[in-house]
Amino acid sequence: MTSADTWAVVPVAGSGARLRPHTHTRPKPLLQVAGKPIIGHILDQLAPLGIERIVLIVGYMGDRIVDYVRAHHHFRQVEFVEQTELLGLGHAIWLARDVVDDAPMLNVYGDTIFQADLSQVLQVEGDGALGVKRVDDPRRFGVVVEAEGHVQRLVEKPSDFVSDLAIVGVNYIRHSKMLFECLGRLIRDGERTRGEFQLTDAFQRMVDAGAQLSTFPVAHWFDCGTQQALLATNQALLDGQISAQAREGVVLRPPVHIDPTADVRDAIIGPHVSVGAGARVHRAVVSNSIIGDEAVVEGIVLEDSLVGYQAIVTGRPHHLNVGDLSQITS
Repeated sequence: MTSADTWAVVPVAGSGARLRPHTHTRPKPLLQVAGKPIIGHILDQLAPLGIERIVLIVGYMGDRIVDYVRAHHHFRQVEFVEQTELLGLGHAIWLARDVVDDAPMLNVYGDTIFQADLSQVLQVEGDGALGVKRVDDPRRFGVVVEAEGHVQRLVEKPSDFVSDLAIVGVNYIRHSKMLFECLGRLIRDGERTRGEFQLTDAFQRMVDAGAQLSTFPVAHWFDCGTQQALLATNQALLDGQISAQAREGVVLRPPVHIDPTADVRDAIIGPHVSVGAGARVHRAVVSNSIIGDEAVVEGIVLEDSLVGYQAIVTGRPHHLNVGDLSQITS
């Protein structure tokens, strides 16, 4: 099998409740961070691997995700499967079974941005490999117990310490049918953890059935689930980018990303600021913030803020979390 035979399966059906009001008007994968949507960062990691086939598990505002992927990414084959009930990550992956069948599969969670060298992962021996990273609080994650290079045990969000090796959202399965069969039995048996069908539990069933799963390190892994997490991810990704070019009348404090179509004048921008396409920022001081496409920010000092699509913010200094099409003046 080659990378061209591998399917990437990306679940993006969630409603993004913790990022409201922004997700009232757009799905979380299309929220901007460091100059592009979350889903754009994820899919850009797949193209260099030679992966040509992708399945997106869509739900909330799924048509908008479909439109974005078709317009901005050029995989040879793109399939969309709808998850009408949000029954968990395991259920989402299981919905891809008729498309993927027994081909190799790379699962990439749709709400996190990762940075890892996956070039060797698609050549791994055994039945698959799970991307992992050591974390300070493993109670928030599915974790792996590993011995002699093989996964022995997996536990979803353990209340007591089991391991600090967290599964972080990138997994490779060589023969997908085995995973789909384990997920199917999990669903038929009604085996839920914390109310959902967990992919972690299906991996455990694979191990119990004799599957040889290994792990590989994920160097950087960025959560995009809350306002604070999104701003932290924006910071980290901007730190690795070339900053915007200087503009007359604008003081830039790198790192910053300013879309070429944005109108920025008489402003101090940065550090860690992303300004979207068509945005207007005049007579403002902005730091550690994301300014959405076509937003207007004038006569204000902003820090630690999210300003949504076509939102208008003018007036006194604020820490803001302003959704799309809003208007704040003073």
